[in-house]
Amino acid sequence: MYIKSLLIGSAAALVAVSGARAADAVVVAEPEPVEYVRVCDAYGAGFFYIPGTETCLKISGYVRAQINGGDDASKGTERNTYDWRARAVTRFDARSETELGTLRSYAELRYNFKNGADAETVDLNQATIELGGFRVGVADSQFTSWTGYLGSGIISDDIIAEGSYATNQISYTFAAENGFSAFIGAEQGKGAYLIDDYLPHLSGGAKFKQGWGSVTGVAGYDSKAEEWAGKVRLDVTLTDTVSAWVMGGYKSNNRNDFYGTWNGDYAVWGGIAAKVSDKATVNAQVGYEDEGTIAAAFNVAYTLVPGFVLTPEVNYTKLDDARQARTPGAKDDAFQGIIRFQRNF
Repeated sequence: MYIKSLLIGSAAALVAVSGARAADAVVVAEPEPVEYVRVCDAYGAGFFYIPGTETCLKISGYVRAQINGGDDASKGTERNTYDWRARAVTRFDARSETELGTLRSYAELRYNFKNGADAETVDLNQATIELGGFRVGVADSQFTSWTGYLGSGIISDDIIAEGSYATNQISYTFAAENGFSAFIGAEQGKGAYLIDDYLPHLSGGAKFKQGWGSVTGVAGYDSKAEEWAGKVRLDVTLTDTVSAWVMGGYKSNNRNDFYGTWNGDYAVWGGIAAKVSDKATVNAQVGYEDEGTIAAAFNVAYTLVPGFVLTPEVNYTKLDDARQARTPGAKDDAFQGIIRFQRNF
């Protein structure tokens, strides 16, 4: 009887203790569901939704190594050794839809290293906000970018320069569904061409683009120099693999200004690109300016594997007398060789 009473009492005690512990137990909350990154295909490949938002973001860029040997084609002077440059570029492209159209912010950072620590730079090459055709921020002058720069794929393409590059600006671009587009903008300039009062440099242009190619025109007024410049360009798609272009520029005086960066009154450029295989594209370009300088370039852009491009290039420059006089030691003819390795992502 004593053992039976002991067993019943022990069982009752255990039940009581277990009930007390159950009442005091910590309840662990269920884990929050993980929000995985979602693909955003509204703006093309590479975009994804920033978690918790309806904003689409794309991160891209490239890493480049480039070696230049022979003469300095832009100056016509001999090099004692090769120039070795490295660059890393990061781009951020964020977009979302609003009642006023697509809201876009774009930034590009360039990290440069050349011939050791004597030429390390970090450049904010572009930082713009766009909404409904309006754009404000820093970017290459639209006098240069509106016409598509110069030859696509050429490395040393600006010996005879077609315009200025990074500048603070504000602009409005209209784009119709039939291939017509136009813009008007105001720009601050840079360096020696930086404005010194409240009147900005002014630019505007129009373009008509179809399957056969495009016709583009642009004009700019340098408010500091009180001079203007203009360019007209024709692009033609000859076949599925071959395209060609030609462009002419004219300015109101033979001195350089923010828009008219070539020497003399006028300059002419032209080029061709031919995709000769799935991996190789041949590019060629030649430019001529009023004072007599000729600049030519030829290269082959070869894709070793997807995302990794190897580009050997040769440049020839025949300098006019004025360029030679401005550069001590400049030669009449300059030959340059370039090899570029670039990994795009």
